[in-house]
Amino acid sequence: MIDPQENKITAEEAVLIGLATERQSAVQVEEYLDELAFLADTAGITSVKRFMQKLQRPDGKFHIGSGKLAEVKAWMEEHAPEACVIFDDELTPAQQRNVEKELARPVLDRPRLILDIFAGRARTAHAKTQVELAQYEYMLPRLTKLWTHLERQRGGTGTRGGAGEKEIETDRRLVRDRISLLKAQLRDIDKQKATQRGNRGKLVRVALVGYTNVGKSTLMNLLSKSDVFAENKLFATLDTTVRKVVLGNLPFLLSDTVGFIRKLPHQLIESFKSTLDETREADLLMHVVDISHPQFESQYHTVRQTLEEIGAGGKPNLVVFNKIDAYRPAPHDPHDLAPKREDQFTLAELTHTWMARIAGDEEAIFISATRKDNIDGLRRLMYERVKAIHLARYPYEKDLLWQEWAVE
Repeated sequence: MIDPQENKITAEEAVLIGLATERQSAVQVEEYLDELAFLADTAGITSVKRFMQKLQRPDGKFHIGSGKLAEVKAWMEEHAPEACVIFDDELTPAQQRNVEKELARPVLDRPRLILDIFAGRARTAHAKTQVELAQYEYMLPRLTKLWTHLERQRGGTGTRGGAGEKEIETDRRLVRDRISLLKAQLRDIDKQKATQRGNRGKLVRVALVGYTNVGKSTLMNLLSKSDVFAENKLFATLDTTVRKVVLGNLPFLLSDTVGFIRKLPHQLIESFKSTLDETREADLLMHVVDISHPQFESQYHTVRQTLEEIGAGGKPNLVVFNKIDAYRPAPHDPHDLAPKREDQFTLAELTHTWMARIAGDEEAIFISATRKDNIDGLRRLMYERVKAIHLARYPYEKDLLWQEWAVE
């Protein structure tokens, strides 16, 4: 049977390809390619060239036009003959086969790249099982191209391609059996995790959510005084970490969850159900945003959309704008009469703008987890939010929490 790890791309360089369509503008595609380059770097691959094309809709055969593909091929033959090709969008199995046949080089799409990163980052048996399931579900419709070396073989009955067909069908059956086994294992893990969550008693649950690499684990370490792995790489955290935190006289549970990203493979969302349950079952979501990132607003909306998709969209929110120490507004000419763009706002102007936007069950605060700027303010705000949830659930404990406690 095909092993996902044996099929891992080993190229050290990559050519990135993006497609601007009616659904995504050229400006957005440039942003997505920046992120794709960061993803490739996380996987140990250096991006050496970018190609972008504008089409009304993706080409059915190659995803991009045949002329643009010929341009990519000519450039690679001259400048990067050993590089692989990474598409920013998901390719159909047929598109991937056609492009690989045309370029004679390994071809990945964004979901495959993310799956490879997850596979390299998984540490616990739970995370490894989740990633392996997602890899096999991604691989199943793409098995045909792995057996193209058998297309010219003949079976003993005289029928065309007999041996090759048998190998493919055998592998498909083995992969389906493996998927069933992994799903059964995850169901058992889900039951264990549900029991663990049920045994946590009456403590309020707070979940750190946000885009990948926004500083959730750093904030987790700061608030819980623990040692969760944190690194300036995408998807440094795959396993949910839960810690008991005490602010003043009020204990609660704080969980650090896997980060979200644009175009997250649906196989991963399905596989990481038990991990995402920590988010779905939380009483309060702390949505961490990297305000120093040029596309932080787009990332904010991506996370909100993903929360809606997994059934956690209606929960109380505390929006934590992190990395204020790294925020740099774009230059603005004081003599320019045109209104400022949002990326030209000072931090004070941005704070006022977002405070006005946040409504309902949301509140916002601006901090720096690395420099510990305004961390005391965050602790006080968390204390008030957690206390309100706790007293709504257990009003008879009001006398224990009535006074203002000093938050360390």
